[in-house]
Amino acid sequence: MAVAVSDFCRRAKAPAPAPEVREALALLAEADDFRVRALTDAEPEASPLGPFAIIDILNGTQAAVAAQRQACGYYDVARELAHVRDQKTPPPEAAPLTFAPPPAPGTDAPEAAKKAGKPSKEDGEATVKERIAPRKRTPAEESFSGPADFTEEPALSRRDLPRPRGRFTRVEAPRASFMELTRLTGKPIMEAALEANEHRFALLRNLSQRFNGARGELTQVDLENVLRDHALMDALVEKERRMVLDGFTGQRGAAGRVAWALGLSPSELQRLVSMLSLTEEVEALRERFRREALATQHLTHRLDLLGREKYLTDLGIQRKFTDALRKELEHLVSDVLADAGDLHGLADAVARKHGAPSELVFRAFERLGLADGLRKQLLAASSR
Repeated sequence: MAVAVSDFCRRAKAPAPAPEVREALALLAEADDFRVRALTDAEPEASPLGPFAIIDILNGTQAAVAAQRQACGYYDVARELAHVRDQKTPPPEAAPLTFAPPPAPGTDAPEAAKKAGKPSKEDGEATVKERIAPRKRTPAEESFSGPADFTEEPALSRRDLPRPRGRFTRVEAPRASFMELTRLTGKPIMEAALEANEHRFALLRNLSQRFNGARGELTQVDLENVLRDHALMDALVEKERRMVLDGFTGQRGAAGRVAWALGLSPSELQRLVSMLSLTEEVEALRERFRREALATQHLTHRLDLLGREKYLTDLGIQRKFTDALRKELEHLVSDVLADAGDLHGLADAVARKHGAPSELVFRAFERLGLADGLRKQLLAASSR
């Protein structure tokens, strides 16, 4: 309903912000929705007509009179007076505090104390005892007989609650026309958006919330056409090429990490690489890091790469790398197998000889499926 009123005001040459629309709709009852809809679906009979002019028309005022009131600021003055009246309305007065009178003094006080006007010690003690003594409840004080006296009405479930309306209705900001981007005044908008977004997909997500497309929603084709019209496409392509190549270099060829760092899905990253004609360059970078991972000679580095399974899978060398490392560990174990008593001792011996952490060596035995075979070999060697 609020969207319809906002659109009607725009067509009546009196666009109004969302808070003003909600404030005007709050003056109507829910039964008036069909009247509002019938009025807003038709073309405005006069202009300008704001939200409060619509309420005035629904109350019986002629459209021409409401347009004159809107033009001279009648409704703005009425709103200001209403706000001032609400601010000057005093809050409800609080109920006055009442205090119970002090208990009467005891009747058994000595006559001498009564004549002197001062309570005696016995009188004071009796008064204190009377104050702190438990009182017997009288039938008049028992106002609640039990839980049966309470009858609660069934509360509305969340599904049965009425939809928010009036000032509580959320109205999305209207999106501007696509033609505003194609005009000369749209170039500063595109330049600012290019500076704030890293790539064309983020640029599309940002601008699609503010502008419509040529035929409905703003699409990638619409965005690229606007960039070409404003001679900004080359700058965007150069920025994206540098960003993609730096990402693959910094993430050592891991496409998944590059996509996550750029806020893209894997499919969007592939599309971007294809649009930028970087397929060969990206593949060359990935191949370089594949060779580096497979050619690493230091045992510690190879054991560390074994724990980065997702990285190896991303590069497509996970199986090849694990097979090569398994053969290498089998060769290293054969040299120190006779000196070890158990699997942990064997891992310590290999680690000391080749300068690697023993914990990584032991984990490699487990991950590569060598642990059971090595335990059998150690058991057979110890039984001899």
